[in-house]
Amino acid sequence: MKYLTVFAVIAVAFWIWRKNRRSPPPSAPEVPRAPAPQAAVLPMLQCALCRVHLPAADALAGRQGHYCSAQHRTEREG
Repeated sequence: MKYLTVFAVIAVAFWIWRKNRRSPPPSAPEVPRAPAPQAAVLPMLQCALCRVHLPAADALAGRQGHYCSAQHRTEREG
């Protein structure tokens, strides 16, 4: 009778272990993420002297076009 009780306890423990192992743990509901904000597109300009492209915010305006630096503006427009 003692062996039957030990066998029953081991069988129940094994059954509980297998049941918990097979079922995946409950996961949190997946929350949809908001799309990432798009970066603002900056207009690009070309230096009238060296032809380097740069953002319009960094360009220097001159009489004959846009320039990447004050030195290029003075070289071209004298």
